[in-house]
Amino acid sequence: MMLFDLFRNYLNALVGHNQEFEKLLAAKDISAVKDGMRNRMDMAIEALKEYEVSTHKIMEREDKIITDKKGNFVRLDPVWKLPIPYQVYINEIALVFLYGRPVKWSQQSQGTDKAFQKFQEVLEHTHFDSKLRQCKRIAGSETESAMLFRVFRDENNAPDVQIRVLAKSKGDEIYVRWDQYENLISVAWGYYVKESENNTVYHFDIYTPKIIYRCAKKSLGWEVIEEPNFIGKIPIILFQQDKEWKGVEPLIHREELIGSRSADTNDYFADPIAIMAADLIKNLPEKKEAAKLLVTNDSEGVDKAAKYLTWDSAPESKKQEIEWLQNHILSKSFTPNISLDTLKSLSNLSGKALRTVMMLADIKASKHKEIHDELLSRTSSLITSIIGNVLDVHLKGECENLKIGHEFQEPFGDDIADALDNIIKSIDGGIISTESGVELNPLVKDKKLEMERLKAEEEERAQKQQSIFGDMENGGPQSASDGDDHDEDEEEDDPKNKQQQKK
Repeated sequence: MMLFDLFRNYLNALVGHNQEFEKLLAAKDISAVKDGMRNRMDMAIEALKEYEVSTHKIMEREDKIITDKKGNFVRLDPVWKLPIPYQVYINEIALVFLYGRPVKWSQQSQGTDKAFQKFQEVLEHTHFDSKLRQCKRIAGSETESAMLFRVFRDENNAPDVQIRVLAKSKGDEIYVRWDQYENLISVAWGYYVKESENNTVYHFDIYTPKIIYRCAKKSLGWEVIEEPNFIGKIPIILFQQDKEWKGVEPLIHREELIGSRSADTNDYFADPIAIMAADLIKNLPEKKEAAKLLVTNDSEGVDKAAKYLTWDSAPESKKQEIEWLQNHILSKSFTPNISLDTLKSLSNLSGKALRTVMMLADIKASKHKEIHDELLSRTSSLITSIIGNVLDVHLKGECENLKIGHEFQEPFGDDIADALDNIIKSIDGGIISTESGVELNPLVKDKKLEMERLKAEEEERAQKQQSIFGDMENGGPQSASDGDDHDEDEEEDDPKNKQQQKK
């Protein structure tokens, strides 16, 4: 009874929220609808500031004001501002270890070959793999992105589909509505369209499973147009995550500050500085940055000849701190340190050894797979609905029965020799069938075509063997009898045999 009450309360709350939402839409109060939806624009803006090197905190470092002994302004000496693009590096490594190689899709149902073939055609037609990588890269740098599937009619009036990537950096606004159980209720996309030279209109499209609301903000209020959602699902795949470098921001800023201040120190002390006694200075050139001069009145402590003050090296403690910062920035963001020397040492390693060396990135990729596994499942379901309800309604029955699986592939690939050896042993041991072995073969691209080729070759071998044994059965015995008759004739014609017969 308690479960029933909870379910009833959930339905009542959901219906109540939807009724309120629909009332606001009916009243064309889109501003109130926006206020009732969530967005991550503040997080995206803050993350982008850290992602772009031109807006790093180190860039706020103020230049040094130089004054004379009386405090009068002399000049403004610029100081070094050296941002380090750690964020870009960390984000790209995370992307490579998750989607470095395309997702492997497989058909897990029978009698749905045409629907699955159409599914693969849609993936290729929409450039799904590249769009997926774009969404992951943007989500890692901005904390949010989305993949919008747009259905339309092409020039020939045939149904078609395309994918658009939505992101704050592209000028898009993403609003979402969730229920208390984190089920997605609706998604909205805000954007600006330049309808004329001096007129830019703000649009706010709201996507629900049944209806798409096209909203435009006019001078006298909101214009709302309702369109039926023929797909039957929200045509948006939402990517949300923390920024890939979360937790190491202070460490990055500290290393940037140390590097910038060290550059200033190098500018001041790297070039030799002349030391002369005051009574030796006559007609010397003016002091410049590349020809610094220190004048001392202590002529006894300074030789009559000119001396130079040089800086041997940076303090050892600063060097150790930089190494400590670099180590913790990469390790705490689960990012391997891939340098040229590392790549040289990894050139001859196998796939298993590479996974061991890149353990940090593999751990991070496994964490991302917890979320992206669900996103890919929803993607396959959405594309299947698009095929059955829009692109090819004749395949609707197959699309309803179609079951698609997905598999993340290793970024460096698998050991093909070991994989083939394991497949052969499994087939010989009777653990898996030949067809399963073909599906697992990493060298085979089209599993279905390869099975047809194997069957054709097997039938051809069977026909050849049958023809060989058939010839032996037909011609072999006749040849033997002919040989016996020939031997008897030879015996009769042999004179020795005739003499023996006479005797």
